[in-house]
Amino acid sequence: MMIQFINQYPADEEFSYEKRLRLLRERKLAQTQEKVEKQGELNQDDYGLVVPPDYFQFQITPNHPDGKFYGYSGWTENYTRLLGEHPLYCDPLDAFVGRGFFFLIWLRGFGWHPDYPYDELQKAFDKYNIISGIGRDHHLNPDITMGMQLGWGGILQKLEHYRGTHTAEHYEFYDSEIAVVKAIITFLRRIAGQLAELALIERNPTLRLNLSEMADINLRMADGAPQTMREAIQWMCWFSFFSRLYNRGSAGGQLDQMLLPYYEHDIAAGIIDDDDARFYLGCLFFNDSRYYQLGGPDKDGNDTTNHLSYLILEAADMVNIACNLTVRVHDKTDPVFMRKAVGYLFSNKNGWPRFTGDRALVEGFMRCGFSRDLARRRLASGCHWMSIPGMEYTLNDVVKINIAKVFEVAYQEMAAGAEQSVDKLYELFTKHLKAAVKATTDGIAFHLKYQDKNEPELILNLLSHGPIEKGLDLTKGATFFNMCVDGSGMATIADSFAACEQRIEREKRLSFAELTELLQTNFAGVEGEYRRQMLQHSERFCQGESLGDAWAVKITELFTGLVRAANDEHPGLNFIPGWFSWANTIEFGKKVGATPNGRQAGEPINHGANPHPGFRRDGAVTAMANSIAAIQPGYGNTAPVQLELDPALGDTPESLDKLVSMVRTLLNSGNTLLNINIIDEDKILAAHEDPSKYPDLVVRVTGFTAYFSMLSKDFRQLVVDRILSKRSA
Repeated sequence: MMIQFINQYPADEEFSYEKRLRLLRERKLAQTQEKVEKQGELNQDDYGLVVPPDYFQFQITPNHPDGKFYGYSGWTENYTRLLGEHPLYCDPLDAFVGRGFFFLIWLRGFGWHPDYPYDELQKAFDKYNIISGIGRDHHLNPDITMGMQLGWGGILQKLEHYRGTHTAEHYEFYDSEIAVVKAIITFLRRIAGQLAELALIERNPTLRLNLSEMADINLRMADGAPQTMREAIQWMCWFSFFSRLYNRGSAGGQLDQMLLPYYEHDIAAGIIDDDDARFYLGCLFFNDSRYYQLGGPDKDGNDTTNHLSYLILEAADMVNIACNLTVRVHDKTDPVFMRKAVGYLFSNKNGWPRFTGDRALVEGFMRCGFSRDLARRRLASGCHWMSIPGMEYTLNDVVKINIAKVFEVAYQEMAAGAEQSVDKLYELFTKHLKAAVKATTDGIAFHLKYQDKNEPELILNLLSHGPIEKGLDLTKGATFFNMCVDGSGMATIADSFAACEQRIEREKRLSFAELTELLQTNFAGVEGEYRRQMLQHSERFCQGESLGDAWAVKITELFTGLVRAANDEHPGLNFIPGWFSWANTIEFGKKVGATPNGRQAGEPINHGANPHPGFRRDGAVTAMANSIAAIQPGYGNTAPVQLELDPALGDTPESLDKLVSMVRTLLNSGNTLLNINIIDEDKILAAHEDPSKYPDLVVRVTGFTAYFSMLSKDFRQLVVDRILSKRSA
């Protein structure tokens, strides 16, 4: 079974690399529209997925009465059978194969093994609107370099070796992993044969040669290790496919370092030139939207930027699609490379690359007790998170506490009591935030204890240091367990505390009883709206040396201290605090009534570490970034700055130089990650009305980029609201 674009082009048609990439891009945009039409709105990364053929319908085999499958046996049986049935997607224009249709976790359905209940924890999760992480998929970097060095045959030998060194209690782990790797090797051999068949019937000589080369490469990659750049990228494409097909996969890694040895080998041997390399890299970006880091320091602090780093940027520019590239900025970053990266951000307006601040990230991670060398090895890996390839198990960007809900619980308790004051409110907020953090960290520990019974990491175990050697799932056998606990709604609550202090206690313009009535009635009536405006115009977070800024620092110190204190209750786990919400700002907001900062019931809370929606309309980037720098939790994960900039800001060489300087300044001030949208306001507003007319429009939603046409109306509104806020300034 296979999908193919075969015999589509005349035998005498000629194809340059530029033409092939242009045609691949056109097909990519058409496939994106097809996904929207057939699968509905998709609020997520693009993943490189294509719509499956109508004839391919995979039915899961349950191993539990609830109709789902769990544990080693359930996942191994279903995954190996899926590999046996999965069709080949092949485009003869492409240098690689490896695009898939869906994830097995989607077919099974997210969920938790019902034989391991956590009812008491769930009560706290519901009370405080916590996304606990229990049963959720990893967010980490595998060691792809290790995988490419071994190849699938080498990984199989490693498994068989260590199985022989362990007792029967570990055989379930090894037998499952061995079955999976054997299924992968069989799958790749089948694919190689199908590619060879396609080559035989392809009329165009350029495309026929390409298919024949792909057949040879995939046959070697079935159990061999890649030797050339093209083989290495094909290996990466297949690993992406295998990990995505299982449970959405993982991050990509340091692309300009992983591929550098293969690139240098091929250049020295005369196998490729830079045009070949750019074409291969462009095809890689079509294959998947994985997060990749570029640049940054080596273990001695020297810059790792190299010629391949430039080629990667140039290839991303050529394909001009959603590319999740992050430039790691440090004191010795190549200034020419930095300027080129910022230039592409403005010229393409696709939200890439992002920029991370090495200084704050390294120093923060070292505060967790890690060496500078390990801190420098930690890569930008996803929407806002970092990890050491193959050495960490993390749930970064998964675990979130809606502290706006925590505030609401505290406020309602205060309102029902005799003492009503800002001090009392903060005392109760502290009590409930402590309970929320405890429930969250206890939930993470519960997840680690039982996740292998629910969903073992059969793919990522293979490219991690520890699981194969120990005969243990990654959730038990990883080298480090650095578990991020993100708070969401910090600015909303900082502004609420500030409004209470300013309008009630300092100015006496309102009482707590009157405020409570306003919140309960959602600021109803003319008088309610007047008072809502009064509260909304209190001193705000990101105003600069304001009550809102002071409260943000105080709340950050409280939250950070509570998260770090949880390490004492769970030896071996390292809990890292952060401020991030992803797009949960919408759902979290729906769970919270009106708040004292003038936010009405059900409206979104603030995004990540950014100010509350509608504030900082004046474009004062530096003032906002300085406020965000002051509330970085400071233990190695990011609290991003989300910026929306006018494309005209970078339309001359002089203005571009100023923007490069601005990026460096914002990161040197203590910020950890800059997510930047270059906003063509009229185009985005028009696309919001009819997304189908703008299939190539890419925006950075929160930590991820996406085709605007794929997003739901609510998600599109996240971006549109930021534009409307600027226009109303």
